[in-house]
Amino acid sequence: MNRHIWILTGISILIIVAALLLPPFAQPAGYHHFADQRDFLGIPNFNDVASNLAFLFSGTAGLIFLWRVHQDPAQTTFQDRRESLPYWVLFSAIASVAFGSIYYHWTPDIDHLLWDRLPIVIAITALLSATLVERISRDAGLWALPLLVVLAVLSVLYWYWTEQQGAGNLNFYIVMQFYSILLIVWISLRFPSRYTHGNSIYQIIALYAAAKVFEMLDAQIFAWTNGWISGHTIKHLIAAFAAYGIVRILRERKFVRYQ
Repeated sequence: MNRHIWILTGISILIIVAALLLPPFAQPAGYHHFADQRDFLGIPNFNDVASNLAFLFSGTAGLIFLWRVHQDPAQTTFQDRRESLPYWVLFSAIASVAFGSIYYHWTPDIDHLLWDRLPIVIAITALLSATLVERISRDAGLWALPLLVVLAVLSVLYWYWTEQQGAGNLNFYIVMQFYSILLIVWISLRFPSRYTHGNSIYQIIALYAAAKVFEMLDAQIFAWTNGWISGHTIKHLIAAFAAYGIVRILRERKFVRYQ
């Protein structure tokens, strides 16, 4: 098991270093030009702003569930209560996505985008930590949690700093978001979970992937629906639904083998 951890760590370090050394991938110039720019009730870009409340619902539902678990001495959600730590970070970040994304979509620009991206990448790395805890090593996963969160924050701050220098570089941020997701998938395929419903993680990843597709088809979907809804608004709703799926997994699962 230690060999696998060291291999994963070594590969991850190499990928991060490569991301910092490769030619920079800049923020597309038209990124902030979303298809649905309609105002309602004095709120600009209303649908893209209001749809973020779904993240607040999912994140809050997760935090309430964790609180109830910690009040229940007979709980079977976590073999060791310390294993809930990545989920506290995860659901706190998901709830924070609502505020960060509302702030961004109210006035889309680079400065506001900083606060949108921070909680997103923190949530993904917290899920990676939870995956390590439940499939490889509890101690390694918990040890990795603060390191992953720090790297997540640094990836966004580094991107923002490069934007201020006039040469935006998304490489490090892309690695922390998408390489983390790839690691979650690979670890889940390679190592069985100590809990039931472990394979449900693939549904969560698939939903997030679908959300990214809708994000890329923002203007096309807005046109296909005759201006009823845009791809970016749908992206928010699907991603929030995926986050709530994690709450449902925790509610239903039991531990099946001890570590």
